[in-house]
Amino acid sequence: MISVAIDGPSGAGKSSLAKRLAADMGFTYVDTGAMYRSIGLYAVRQGKDPHDAAAVEALLPQIHLDTKLEEGTQHFYLNGEDVSSAIRAEEIGMAAIPAVRTFLLDAQRTLAASRDVLMDGRDIGTVVLPNATVKIFLTATPEARAERRYKELLMKGEKHDYQNVLADVRARDYQDTHRAAAPLRQAEDAVLVDTSELNFDQSFEALKKVIQDRAK
Repeated sequence: MISVAIDGPSGAGKSSLAKRLAADMGFTYVDTGAMYRSIGLYAVRQGKDPHDAAAVEALLPQIHLDTKLEEGTQHFYLNGEDVSSAIRAEEIGMAAIPAVRTFLLDAQRTLAASRDVLMDGRDIGTVVLPNATVKIFLTATPEARAERRYKELLMKGEKHDYQNVLADVRARDYQDTHRAAAPLRQAEDAVLVDTSELNFDQSFEALKKVIQDRAK
């Protein structure tokens, strides 16, 4: 099995690029955020608060998660039920507690052992899949990431000050690199890809080449 881990700071384009790469190269894209939301959905259905650590931990033995690519679209299964749409409901949050993190760590590694996968996040290559076939650290300057985010907000009709967006990006970087559990850092054997001067298509081609070269 081939496993690809893409880590990097917020706004680097990890998810968008990972989804396109997975579809193009025939990998299963593992949306770790969707897995957290699936557990949140199960908790809500059981009448529990997704943020109640003890209540959610008690439910974990009842949960089985899977993901499949069907007609080019990623689907998420909770105990055999396709919950791809249900987990996107606004009232369904992420059950991001330590016990869930440990539970999903095992689930993510099980997926990687059974099929070719591509995962993105902040600790995939350092914690989740330390033995991944290919590790990439995708980054861009805070200014470049803020500029992209600023343009996205403008396209949505939202007015924001660029300097405030840049400040948010830098604050998020600090939080990610200083968090107690699995802080963001580049794995020693990861390939650094800086997309500050690249557009989406150029970034895609750069990552695809790294994966093809490293997965031989």
